[in-house]
Amino acid sequence: MLGVETSCDETGISVVEGGRVRANVLASQAELHARFGGVVPEVAARAHVESIRHLVHAALLQAGLQWGDLAGVAATQGPGLVGSLAVGFSFAKAMAWALEVPLIGINHLEGHLFSPRLEHDAFTPPAVVVLASGGHSQVILVRDWGDYQLLGETIDDAAGEAFDKVGRFLGLGYPGGPAIDRASEGGDPASIKFPRALAERRQGFSFSGLKTSVVTTVRKLDQDGHLPALADVAASMQEAVVDVLVERTFNAVEDTGAKVVAGGGGVLANRRLRARLTEEAARRRLALFLPSPGFCVDNGAMIAIAGAFRLGRGERTDGSAEVSSVLSLFPAG
Repeated sequence: MLGVETSCDETGISVVEGGRVRANVLASQAELHARFGGVVPEVAARAHVESIRHLVHAALLQAGLQWGDLAGVAATQGPGLVGSLAVGFSFAKAMAWALEVPLIGINHLEGHLFSPRLEHDAFTPPAVVVLASGGHSQVILVRDWGDYQLLGETIDDAAGEAFDKVGRFLGLGYPGGPAIDRASEGGDPASIKFPRALAERRQGFSFSGLKTSVVTTVRKLDQDGHLPALADVAASMQEAVVDVLVERTFNAVEDTGAKVVAGGGGVLANRRLRARLTEEAARRRLALFLPSPGFCVDNGAMIAIAGAFRLGRGERTDGSAEVSSVLSLFPAG
């Protein structure tokens, strides 16, 4: 199965066979968007156009396969930036038609749910999965593959979005998540008490207030002549995000009785978050499955493995299908 991921600013192409990743190539656009402090949709779409053909050839070469060896083509159908989605999905459509193989449209979030399976065969439902990225912060109950229940989500900024905005304010550049992770080294996470919003809720997130608190607190301390060390600010902000993500994830574990916990999305590459999830899962004697950092970010392998599952169930996506920037993973109502 060939997987195509172009939901935002990374072009990911992968070949997966029997759950094994035979090739995984990625073109990041971080440098293109860094000067703008965030993703510019038109720039992202054009960059996908320029790189996708080359990356498909590179993936097949890396896998040691020919075009005719492919059993199907899976591509992200949504959600995401509509221009970026259209590039990858249209390319996948053309490939599937030319090769006379099935086309499988995949929800981007389902790809993240499957991502731990790329390295952990033991990861099976039922499970509570925390998805945290620049666009999404959700806790999901995976009853079975294809059967998902949303337990909680952010009411404003996603965790990755808050990292990006604070990173830009602190002059750390884009993307903010990895930059804050690096800047937090040696910092005291208890030095500044930033808010943990929605404390009264067992599920659900809010990170907009945290972002505002970092900005106003740093500015006030600077005006008072007590500007804290950058490492302390980064560590304290990071700890506030991690505290909430971990707490709500294990609240969901308690509420559902799940014995398996997993994660996906770019924020799951954060070292502090991974450590805290590992500690809490061990304390509760729960199985924890996290993708390696390279599979936390958007990638074609997660789309390919989700596509292989769908294809195995006999599913196909019609060639007339279109992308959707708001494609939902959950049944209406």
